[in-house]
Amino acid sequence: MTVSLFFGVLPLNDGLKASYPEINCFLSSLRNIAFFLLGCPMPGLTTKHTNVVFLKTHKTASSTMQSLLFRFVERHNLTMAFPKRSCGLQFCYSSFFSPDFVHPDTLPANMITSHMRFRKTALQKVMPEDSKYITILREPASMFESLFSYYSSYVQSFKEVPDGSLKTFLDDPLRYYGPNKGYSSYAHNTLTFYLGGENDRPAADVAYAHDFVKEVEKVFSLVMISEYFDESLVLLRHLLSWDLEDIVYLKINARTESSKKKLSPDLVAKIRSWNSIDAYLYDYFNATLWVKLSDLGLDCVAEEVKLLRQAQERLMTTCFGRESPMERPGSQIKDSDLRPWQPSNKVGIVGYVLPENIDQETRALCLRFIMPELCFLFSLGVSLTSLSDWLHITFNRLPALYVEYP
Repeated sequence: MTVSLFFGVLPLNDGLKASYPEINCFLSSLRNIAFFLLGCPMPGLTTKHTNVVFLKTHKTASSTMQSLLFRFVERHNLTMAFPKRSCGLQFCYSSFFSPDFVHPDTLPANMITSHMRFRKTALQKVMPEDSKYITILREPASMFESLFSYYSSYVQSFKEVPDGSLKTFLDDPLRYYGPNKGYSSYAHNTLTFYLGGENDRPAADVAYAHDFVKEVEKVFSLVMISEYFDESLVLLRHLLSWDLEDIVYLKINARTESSKKKLSPDLVAKIRSWNSIDAYLYDYFNATLWVKLSDLGLDCVAEEVKLLRQAQERLMTTCFGRESPMERPGSQIKDSDLRPWQPSNKVGIVGYVLPENIDQETRALCLRFIMPELCFLFSLGVSLTSLSDWLHITFNRLPALYVEYP
């Protein structure tokens, strides 16, 4: 009988049963030997930093990142700040964040991750002084395609496009876009809006984009890039002095392949022009990400990414056996614990199906990695009454804003 290791989990061939022997020390020793031989810095030698503000942005893999933070909070018995009931699943987005938006039962908090429009002075009133500020960006063209596809039935500027075509919108965006139209922040420089900036500044105002980027850089200790998610997690791990086990993940809330549109070079250029401040932000922080990775040592980063992906493979073996993960469109998933929200019949969101022969202990472990946000909220201690209120508010007032990537 062969045994495969994943941070304290032994997946066995007979019946996919997991147990929890004390092997973390052994794994850490092997990892540290590899890093020593490469001359790499080794995080985790100091106390883990547990106070984090994560600015969750739309369509950037931020749901996967949020799930990772949920697991960290749960494992380390920390407190996550949640929105008050009247805000829904977000901190009353698209209003600027206010301390009044936080549910009082979730204070004092170690982390905050739900969608908000960023305002640091307000966050400082509810979060510890030593909190690290982190966010994530995505390449503007692919992000805007995802926004347009997902919110075509909600954003007024998108709804007014006669043929529902992204190309038609981009041929003359000002014909359809209006800052006072419903959900307009999803139609123009969305990342800038999230970060608290002025998303309707003209593209010619390069000075504003430059100054805004510098302002963001002063506040955020790490700006992750979704196209380099694993590399970004390596930087996160070193920033917070976390273990490799703390950053293992499985991607959640992905769109089905049939929901994605291929972009021509002309459309890519038009998207970047229309979302010029977002493009400036992305290009700048993508470059700074690689400066930080180079400072850490690209060989060392590659080794950590390799170890992370090996841990993911062991996790998938634990949860799904020798086969690849059993992904299904949400509409085909019967298990309510695993069924992601489906925004419309035009956009499909993929979820996972666990094998029937999985034991309860292993199922509980695997659910922590593939559970949709709503179910995880409930498991973290949100009362049934509160969750019911949130569901009612969110599904009747907001367009299911928590589905993310890609």
